[in-house]
Amino acid sequence: MLNPTDTITWGGDNTRTGYQSTHKMDPDVVGSPSFGQIFKTLLPGFYQSTLEQIFSQPLVYTLDDGIQYVFIATTQNNIYKLNAETGAIVASRNLHVPFLTADLDGCVDINPLVGVTATGVIDPTTDTWYLTAKTYVDQTDQVKGRENGRYFFHAIDVNTLKEKPEFPVDLEGTLSRNGNGNRMFQGGSAHQRPALLHQGEYVYAGFASHCVQYNFTGWIMGWDKTTGANVEAYAMEGGPEPNSVKGGGVWMSGGGIASDGEGSMYFATGNGYASQLNGISVPGHQPPTSLEEAAVHATLNDDGTITVVDFFMPFEKVQLDGADKDLGTSPLELLPTDVFTCPTVKRMGVVTGKSGKTYFLNIDDLGGYQMGANHLDAVPQVTQNENSVYAGAGVYPLEGGYIYINVIQYQTHVFKFSCDANGKPVFTHVADSPDKNAYILGVGHGTVTSLDGQEGTGLLWTSDVQGYALRIYNAVPSNGFLTMINAFNVVGITKFTRPVFGDARVYLGTTQGALYGFGSPVNLPLNCSSPYDFGTVVVGNSSKPMAVQCQANTATQVTAVALNGMSNFNISGIPQLPFHLAAGANFTFYAVFSPSTPGSISSDVILNTTATGYTPNTPISLKGIGESLSPVLSVSPNTVSFAGVITGEEIGGIDSSAIFLNEGDGSLSITSIDYSIVSEGGATVKPNVTSSGVQVGPFTFPNLPTSIPGKSQVTVDVNFNPSTSGNFAVYMTIHSSGGDQLFDVFGTSGAYPVALVEFQAADGSGNWIPYSNTTAFTFGSVTEQGTQKLNMRLTNKGDSDSGRLSVTVSKPPFGVPGIIGAVNGVDLAEGTTLGAGESATAALYCSVPKSQVNVDAYNGTAQWTMNTGDPTMGKIFIQFICQAVSEQVGPVAANGSALYRYDFCAVENNPGRQLSQMLYSSSNNTNDMCITACGEAGYKYCGTQYRVECWAGNSVPIESTLIRDCNFACSGNDNQTCGGNGLYANGSYISLFNNPAIVQGAPNPIGGNTGNTPSILEAPATIGGFSYVGCYTEATAGRALAGSRVDNDTGMTLEFCASQMQAYMYFGVEYGEECYGSNQLTQGSIAASASDCSMACPGNSTEPCGAGNRLQLYQTNSTISSPSASSTSTSMGSTPTSSSKTPATIGKFFYVGCYTEATTGRALFSSNVDNDTAMTLEWCANQMEGYAYFGVEYGQECYGGDLLAQGSVPAPATDCSFPCPGNANELCGAGNRLQLYHVNSTISSSTTTSTTTIATSVSVTSTIASSAAILPTASVSTIPMVSGPYSFIGCYSELGNGRALSGASNYSSKSVDNCAAFCAANGGTRYFGVEYYGQCFCGDVLDSQSQPTTGCNYPCDLNSTQVCGGSAVLDLYEMTVDLPTSTSTSLATPTPTGPTTLQSLAGWSYFGCYTEGTNQRALSGLQNPESGTNNTVELCAAACASYTYFGVEYAGECYCGNSFSAGSVLAPGGNDVTQNGCSMTCLGNPMEYCGGPNRLDVYKSKPVVSGTSSTTFTSSTASTKPASSSTTSTTATTGTTTASNSTPSTPGTTTTSTSASVTPSSTITSTSASLPSITSTTTTSSSTPTPTGPVTVQSLSGWSFLGCYTEGSQGRALSGLENPIPANNVSIESCAAACSTYTYFGVEYSSECYCGNTINTGSVLAPGGSDITQNGCSMTCSGNPYEYCGGPNRLDLYKASSTITTASSTLSSSTLSTGKASSTSAVTPSSVSTSSLTSSQSTTTSQASSASISSTSSVSSTSSKSISTTSSSTTTTIMTSASTLSVSTVTTITVSSSQTPSSTTSTSIAGPTVAQLSDWTYLGCYTEGTSARALASSAVVASNMTVEYCASLAIHNYEFFGVEYADECYMGNSFSAGSAQASPTDCSKTCAGNKTELCGGSSRLNVYQATAAIAPVLPVVVPGNVNFTYYNCIVEPSSGRALSTQLAATNTMTVETCLSLAYNYRWAGLEYGRECWASNSLNPAATNASSASQCGKVCAGNATEFCGDSLRLSAYYNGP
Repeated sequence: MLNPTDTITWGGDNTRTGYQSTHKMDPDVVGSPSFGQIFKTLLPGFYQSTLEQIFSQPLVYTLDDGIQYVFIATTQNNIYKLNAETGAIVASRNLHVPFLTADLDGCVDINPLVGVTATGVIDPTTDTWYLTAKTYVDQTDQVKGRENGRYFFHAIDVNTLKEKPEFPVDLEGTLSRNGNGNRMFQGGSAHQRPALLHQGEYVYAGFASHCVQYNFTGWIMGWDKTTGANVEAYAMEGGPEPNSVKGGGVWMSGGGIASDGEGSMYFATGNGYASQLNGISVPGHQPPTSLEEAAVHATLNDDGTITVVDFFMPFEKVQLDGADKDLGTSPLELLPTDVFTCPTVKRMGVVTGKSGKTYFLNIDDLGGYQMGANHLDAVPQVTQNENSVYAGAGVYPLEGGYIYINVIQYQTHVFKFSCDANGKPVFTHVADSPDKNAYILGVGHGTVTSLDGQEGTGLLWTSDVQGYALRIYNAVPSNGFLTMINAFNVVGITKFTRPVFGDARVYLGTTQGALYGFGSPVNLPLNCSSPYDFGTVVVGNSSKPMAVQCQANTATQVTAVALNGMSNFNISGIPQLPFHLAAGANFTFYAVFSPSTPGSISSDVILNTTATGYTPNTPISLKGIGESLSPVLSVSPNTVSFAGVITGEEIGGIDSSAIFLNEGDGSLSITSIDYSIVSEGGATVKPNVTSSGVQVGPFTFPNLPTSIPGKSQVTVDVNFNPSTSGNFAVYMTIHSSGGDQLFDVFGTSGAYPVALVEFQAADGSGNWIPYSNTTAFTFGSVTEQGTQKLNMRLTNKGDSDSGRLSVTVSKPPFGVPGIIGAVNGVDLAEGTTLGAGESATAALYCSVPKSQVNVDAYNGTAQWTMNTGDPTMGKIFIQFICQAVSEQVGPVAANGSALYRYDFCAVENNPGRQLSQMLYSSSNNTNDMCITACGEAGYKYCGTQYRVECWAGNSVPIESTLIRDCNFACSGNDNQTCGGNGLYANGSYISLFNNPAIVQGAPNPIGGNTGNTPSILEAPATIGGFSYVGCYTEATAGRALAGSRVDNDTGMTLEFCASQMQAYMYFGVEYGEECYGSNQLTQGSIAASASDCSMACPGNSTEPCGAGNRLQLYQTNSTISSPSASSTSTSMGSTPTSSSKTPATIGKFFYVGCYTEATTGRALFSSNVDNDTAMTLEWCANQMEGYAYFGVEYGQECYGGDLLAQGSVPAPATDCSFPCPGNANELCGAGNRLQLYHVNSTISSSTTTSTTTIATSVSVTSTIASSAAILPTASVSTIPMVSGPYSFIGCYSELGNGRALSGASNYSSKSVDNCAAFCAANGGTRYFGVEYYGQCFCGDVLDSQSQPTTGCNYPCDLNSTQVCGGSAVLDLYEMTVDLPTSTSTSLATPTPTGPTTLQSLAGWSYFGCYTEGTNQRALSGLQNPESGTNNTVELCAAACASYTYFGVEYAGECYCGNSFSAGSVLAPGGNDVTQNGCSMTCLGNPMEYCGGPNRLDVYKSKPVVSGTSSTTFTSSTASTKPASSSTTSTTATTGTTTASNSTPSTPGTTTTSTSASVTPSSTITSTSASLPSITSTTTTSSSTPTPTGPVTVQSLSGWSFLGCYTEGSQGRALSGLENPIPANNVSIESCAAACSTYTYFGVEYSSECYCGNTINTGSVLAPGGSDITQNGCSMTCSGNPYEYCGGPNRLDLYKASSTITTASSTLSSSTLSTGKASSTSAVTPSSVSTSSLTSSQSTTTSQASSASISSTSSVSSTSSKSISTTSSSTTTTIMTSASTLSVSTVTTITVSSSQTPSSTTSTSIAGPTVAQLSDWTYLGCYTEGTSARALASSAVVASNMTVEYCASLAIHNYEFFGVEYADECYMGNSFSAGSAQASPTDCSKTCAGNKTELCGGSSRLNVYQATAAIAPVLPVVVPGNVNFTYYNCIVEPSSGRALSTQLAATNTMTVETCLSLAYNYRWAGLEYGRECWASNSLNPAATNASSASQCGKVCAGNATEFCGDSLRLSAYYNGP
């Protein structure tokens, strides 16, 4: 039996409305903090290194095992079965290879894979899951291409995920049943997007195209669900047109084909090109054979076939086709017939398309084509929305019935259903969502739930791709808007998705590989039989009390009872709180309903309980209906708007409606109606009464009522039919016996928009080239490895009154193969709209890949398909072209082309040399150098090889290979390629060039061979006194010549070597540059082929200088005696003794292993030194001190370097067998074998001195000398490697409960090199590690639990010569390449060719591109201190030097501040200025970006690090703990100092020393000590990427994160020090610094900091673990939006890392004195043997409140270890204008042996009482809000707090104030959600400043209300003054300011002030409540706001006036 909480088809049922009432979605739970993310499951699919994408909606189904599962199918053709409660993957399976988007010619709507994209369906009778999948005919993953694409229909057993018999079914080649089989199904061109329909024995699917490409038709296909037999193949293009006519796709944005369950099917189709009915009216029951742009009704026949019986097609169908405005972008949904029914229309449906029109249809008579009056639509209602709609409607069939339409870029619109007086259905627009939907395509289908069908429980669920991904609203709007009750962010949510529901859970899929589950672990402790219905009660009366009974499900305590919602209910009889209930116990209280207004009214009683494992809140619903005996008039909506109407386009005009409702019982009479075209209440006009109705201007009201019966409504129609363009309005005042109501109607109309498409000129002239369908936009010529970026611009060039341009089709070349592409898919995307004069741009690029020189130029092309909505333009195909050119080198022809063309990559030694003549070998070799030499010598062919060699010949090499095998960079130009050794290092290859003008096989010009046999470099017979012997090998066990060695890499010749070896019998040259000498030839050295010695001498290219392992050998006479087997070389040939060994460590180096030389050179190539008599490992280590590696070879050669060259790999340890000459007990490598060592992980740093100023104005200078262990020394059992900037560290353990490295990971890297590249690409993390044969992990921090270990011995999967960790052990690498310091020579960087965003600025760091605040400036400290015309980033930085942040905006504006205002967030788009909006260049420097419209480039100040210290620290014994001990001296200073003798820091590292300030004469001495923990804390942090969202700081130097804690039950959790830093600057770091002398600190409410030495009673770990969505610690820090700082009644709590303990010690502190504050304090050192400290501290604190506090404290200890301290006296004066109070307390602190202080305060006071004030009324004890302070407007903390003092702060400013926690005062004009009355006993804390008064409690406030609240004066729009007249509310344009000059920005701003400043300007405007702007002209791109109320922010200096709003100007005009 199907579980009622299952979802087995799209939308929950076949009507597709998405209304679902059986999934236990209780609004009280969904809107509470307990509802949130319960899991996120990452699907493991990773085809071609891409994440899974979920386009088909999940299905939820309960199997026979009683477990509910979620079933998912992905674009990788993987299917998954997950546990619905936990998200755990139970089973998975791959169906096919997925289809590649790359085969779709630029259609990237779904990218990069197309597999399963349609939602399947589950048949519960057979447990079968039906779905379709797109793949290829070839399943070996080899043969691709669109023509090989295939679709399969699957039947999956949900128990096993196995295929059912007879399945899958291949659809390829299926012929259409209609149209005489004129159409054939082709899977490669088709796309199956709509959800499948299961009806009886058959399953149906709809098909469309990919981006309206190829020859396609829409299909409805059907199959027998058991046999898989195809029963239907109905083509939407059914003839008689040729089968080349395309159109009629069925896709509906993924929505499902609908069915009424009574034999009918419904769906909608897209545009097409048959247009059979162009201008010919056709009834609906005579459907055409071509079903394009249609809503279709078909019958389902018994054999599974369908018969189309009815249709609807919009009257403008042909025009919609031309504009690509599909009707079928949303599904046709069938509305519930029990609510949505009228006498004239019994059954209804709804569908909306790209045109933005919503069609309400009669599904029994759809309407045909042009069957209405004047050939218009014959449908019940058509409503025009502002923009396209791709989402199905949301439907709520309760409380009268509501419809929800999600419009792109605009709000979600709410329509109320009713029937008019004629029995016709009317859907009236009554409300909107508070926020707009995403700018780009993606807002999802509307879904509505209710709790078991109860009224008042409806919820609207909406998904979207920008902003909150999941939004939840109350289904019934209030005051014209939907109310959001909860919202969640979901990364990568899929476009057009629909939330899917299970058992009290909701699921969402993403395109980032994850499935999200949301819900609440609801477990109620009380059963209260909710809801309670009071029925109908007359307004003003009260119902009888109703008993509310509750029974305890478990033993619990009821702590509070509160009534939420409207004040129409009262409760009484509550037992004394708190009270206990045993399990099964009952209690009763009473509720009364007293309605104040008519209509349905509901509220909730919330019971707060304490029961472990149960939810803390139990809701009880109360509801009733208020009834008025008298008539009551209401109008909904009270405003109707017609926007963007094209004048004359709609014959007869456009209709809308409103509802006039009589909410009372008595009959209502409308006595009169006043009409004004000026304003509400303005001068009236007389309407024109005609037979069509009442007319006022272009508005007609055909059916205005004169009376309305009781409890009835009348739908009032409004028609807008302008004959001219313009703005129109009528303001109506309806006078009635039920009161007066206002009703406003607005309309705007204009001409058709005119589109202009342009492209930037490639010549850099700044010109724009208009679009032409005959000429492609060009990038010009782009050189290889270069990129050209240009913009395309779309402008609405229509008249000022023209309609908006709407982009209905936009298919950019984004993510497609080729050298041309769009930078994103967002700019100029579908859904973009532009008003008259507005423009938008999109950036494109041509990026040419690296290529060999002298290749032919080639063209790259791309296409952007677009429909702009301009009816004269239609769909356009914008072509782009780019010529890719390579560098032309060597001799060139007259046209600039090189004479020598690149031919191919040739195989060398095939056999022998392929080019006959070596021209030279040079370390400066380039292709142009070689080609020039080749051309001068007259050769046809020339080639470069081995990076340094140039060869020539006249015969072509025999064999070519892949170009990738030539992979060596030229030695003289690393951007060119000079030969290679192959992709797999398995050969030798030549980069070959050919001069076609020279004949093949011509004689060699320098006497070389004419064939392919290479000439041999001729070795001179004699060199001085030496004779040539031949080409010889090296010895078997050492150097052939072991006497001496000299290298010369640039000038080596045979003559040079001979001159160096005059003292020896032999000399030889090897590797082209190495010269050896000896008196004998070592055993094993034998003659080799003369051709082996093929390397030319660098100093003479006509001479051979040996080769790799080959010597060009000479001797002093001509007789050579090869050594016999018994001969011995005294130099190197000795056998190692049995005691020879390899030490594990040599100084700072540890042993790596025995390694080979590199493939093409030395393994260590940076330095080498020989020592043939005394070589030891120690000697070599000393020589190579500055390198990461050293190695010894041949017993006597020492090499060093920072990198190990490619090809050097581990060899058997026995290969390294040569004993060291200087120590026969050590091994020193062997022939071609290195004894390799690597620097260990402990690095000594030099002394550094730094100064850092912290938030409390304490300046600290410290000198630190440390041996800072970056990592512990590893016990190495791995084979270390170096990859890029990384060096091997050692073998390290993984953690038992997490990862050693917690950054990015890649499970398929499979080699050290790949892992290094992956981590470098993911932020360049400090560390990476490999384990389990190649799993890769990255991170900037190595977890402290990870320790050196053994067991790293698994070979890498992709490179068995490398080691990739082991089981739970990592081979760990660390980045060793540092950026240059300030004293280093900077690396040369190319001069930018265009404007850039400054990333680094002296004293500042770039923070990102940020939006402005929600209703205020993001930075409000100082505004525009610099002239706008000169504005640059540098000037703004200088002006804001005293602030924490500065930002530049609108090219010429500069703002400073110390914190961000609410709502300012990182702009979407990352650092790409084309996406984030920060794209305007500075007015003072066009090479810098200075923000943009509503976008700031923000910079944050860096900490100051400078100065030297004059104080010293002396110690006779250094610390024995190098990782933690340090020698430190601290001195109080206010100056700056400079770092001395410091080693370069890791990039981004900051060394910070903070402590209590000490006097400049401070001295610390110690004989053996670790310094006191208070003295200095040094924090070193590696550079880490900027986080993409806030995080909970887990690690902080000197502190450990304990978790998210509650406040105490009797007071603050931490009571030592409260809020020591400004509220707007709180961060984890600033609070830690302020609390440095305490054991604990905590942050709360985003902006509060607390310190303490103990955690007070009742403070416990908050439930929810580390999940911030559950534990409550989810508020971001006021001083750092990337960190969390607790939450309401929740602290993020930290503890000092080491416990403070004492031995025998004496510590003395001197008294501080600054004139305003003095303090002495006793400090316990962490570990001191004998020490003395003298210090002085000065702290000045300024707060909003005022207090003077004097306290005397004494400290004693019961420990056997004595502590001697001085007493301390502290006086702090905090000034305020209100008052100054003083209180004295005496506190005694006793420290036990456990060092936990306790505190008692002796005070003589009377019993505390609630203070009674004359001007205030005490309301009671109240809780805090659920997600914010109860009174959140203002707050003051004062240690002398009294009720009177708090009242003095609130008087005349706020209606309410409350006192809490004894010393806190909060104020506001309203209460935050969730604040409720608490027990009076909860407010039991006495005031800090008066112990006879009560000042709240722990999270409890004593609340007071102003007795005579001043009636507020409503703000008004000031009409102007003698010069200025109010113009309108103006919207700031997207490009530039509406008014260009800012005159002032002040907190005293008024309209009068601004207008007086602007006396000499034509225009003035006020914005953000405090800014004044002016200009002599209004930016033509500025537009009027749709409503004057958008300028609703009151003036900062006068709350009775309006001064604009965010991006809205209250504009005034000074002129005629």
